[in-house]
This record gives sequence, C-alpha cells and structure tokens, in this order.
Amino acid sequence: MRGVHITRFAALDGNGRPSKTLLPIRQVLRLENLAEHQAIGANKIRVETHYAGVQYPDFLQAKGLYQIKPQLPYVPGMDSAGVVVGKGSNVNRFRIGDRVLVNTALCKDGQGGTGALAEKVTVSQEACFPVPDDLPLHSVSNIGRNYCAAYHALKVLGDVSRGDLVLVDGASGGVGMATVELAKAMGCHVIAGVSSESKAQFPGQAGADRVLVYGRTKESYTNFKVDAKQAAKELGHSQGATLVVDVVNGELFDALVSCVKPLGTICLVGFTAGQRPIRPGLLLIKEVRVVGSLWGRWARENPVQFSNNMKEILAIVQGQKSGSSACIYPLEQIVDAFELFEQNKSRGNTVIAFPAANRKSKL
Repeated sequence: MRGVHITRFAALDGNGRPSKTLLPIRQVLRLENLAEHQAIGANKIRVETHYAGVQYPDFLQAKGLYQIKPQLPYVPGMDSAGVVVGKGSNVNRFRIGDRVLVNTALCKDGQGGTGALAEKVTVSQEACFPVPDDLPLHSVSNIGRNYCAAYHALKVLGDVSRGDLVLVDGASGGVGMATVELAKAMGCHVIAGVSSESKAQFPGQAGADRVLVYGRTKESYTNFKVDAKQAAKELGHSQGATLVVDVVNGELFDALVSCVKPLGTICLVGFTAGQRPIRPGLLLIKEVRVVGSLWGRWARENPVQFSNNMKEILAIVQGQKSGSSACIYPLEQIVDAFELFEQNKSRGNTVIAFPAANRKSKL
C-alpha cells in the first residue's frame, strides 16, 4: 500500500525549533510503501482511496507551522473520497461498495486531520459520509478543508440569511471559492477579494457579484477598502458587509474592519499573509464582532447538527455541480501538488487521483 510520508518539518530543525534554513517541500515529502492495515476495529471503516485533497493547511503542517504538529513521520491529508472495502462488526450505516467521503479530523481516536493521503484509510464511522451516485468523487475530496470551513463561518458563526452581504478575501483559494459558492447558494450577495488580477476570474466563475483586487501594499489595501464600500452600496448594502470571511489577515485586516457594517461579524479562518495585532479601538468604533473559526471541535461536539450541515453542503455541491477541481494530479506527482502552495499558485481545489480512481475497486 502506497502513501505519502512527511519525514521532517520543512521550517523546523531537528529539535523542533524554527530553522534558519527553510527546506523545499520536496525534501521532506516522500511517496512510499506503507505497512498494510491489519484487523478492522468494531466501529471502523476501511476505505479504498480514489481521490484525496491537498490544501494550504496541509502544506503549512508539513512546514511545522500549523497549530497541530503530528508525530513524525506522518501521512498528511484530512480529506479523501473512495469506496468502502471493509467494515467492523458494529458498523450498520455503510455497506461494502458504498461511495463515501472521509474526513480524518472527525476521528474520535485523535487522527486529527492527517492520514488521508494513502491508498487505503481506516477510520471511525463518524468520519465517513455517503456520496450520492451522481456526484463525482473528486468533487467531494476537499469537503472538510474547504466547504466545512466555509459553511461553519457562514452559518454556524455568521448566521447569514438570504439577501445578506458577504465579503471574502483569498477568494481564489480553496476556502475562498467554497465561501463564494455556498454564500451564493444561500441567497447572499458576495464581494470577493483577490491579491492579483490573474486570480480574479476564479471567484467570478464561482458566482461572486463583484471581484476586487486588494494587492499587497498599504496603498492597494486603501483602494480596496474604497472599492469594497462602493460595491456594497451598489449591491444595496450602504452600511457594509454583514459578514467578512477573512482567510488572509495580515496588513489587510484594518481595511476589512472598515468594510463591515455596525454589529457585523468578521470570521478569522486563516492568516496566509501572516498575523498582526488587532486594534481593539477600531473594533469598538465600528461595533464589530471578531470570532475565530475552527469547525472540527464544534463538529465533534455537535455530531447531529454537523451531519445536517454536511447534508446541506453536499446538496449544494450536487445541485450546482460545484466542487469541481481546479487541479487534479496523479499520486506520482504529489510533490508538484504541494509545490503549488509553496509557489502561491494554487486555485480552488487541489486533488490527488489514486490508481483506484481509474479502475473498478476490488471489493
């Protein structure tokens, strides 16, 4: 059984401290033969992987800069999709041959968002969800990293309703594109922000009402703030956005605060541009709520509600034929897929195709 191994953290030294030399991702990532799974636990499911997702947090984790640091060496990957090839004696929800998506962040035994980038994965049944027959497996192979994160920000924390205005930055990336798609399906207006003109077409194709470029300088951030306020007015929201989904943070944050309406919400989903101190005086004047958004813990503690959310996500993906992958790489090119994030070239979903995707699964 083949799988991906991270052998050391690219940004840390042997003692787990920040290294003076950042290693290229290809020096810490290997495609290797892994030990075959043995007996399946009573509450476990074994899934033959057809597709698995790779997103920015997987890259960040491989550098040793993510909030969760697995024990080395480890198999990366939170999301995959495939076919059930084995199950424990207590599993009644699934049958051999069922098409499922897997999210390892939901495993009760602490798998913690890793382990999906292998030809077979064995996980607790709570981490699996059925996939409709007419929905391509590759389209759900990044549900956790992208769509669950976006849905949690939009509905669980942001509580958006039809007609609300959502502003999302980093809108050409996985979470950003998912936010655009889900928000539009919920009946919201959407302003999408991207860092360069070359990325503008992607959120536009996903349905954003306006796509604006915020660039990478203080001057461009100021221009973005002015443009976003004008766009909000044109869309019928003179006071600003109901919800801002912030994937970027960094120096852009102050401009985002200016774009949200009084008593609106900013959901912090990521910080691809780094972290900076938040000025409480600015939040006070704007009467803005800022909340961190991590969906995994909430999902484990609210399994029934999360299951309902997952059904709604899949219905939206199925109805819009969304979730389409911007980049699909064969397993043998796993390094190239990770390097998209190293080179800031990722767009939407990045997916790894396993050999089982090209043949009938051996049940």
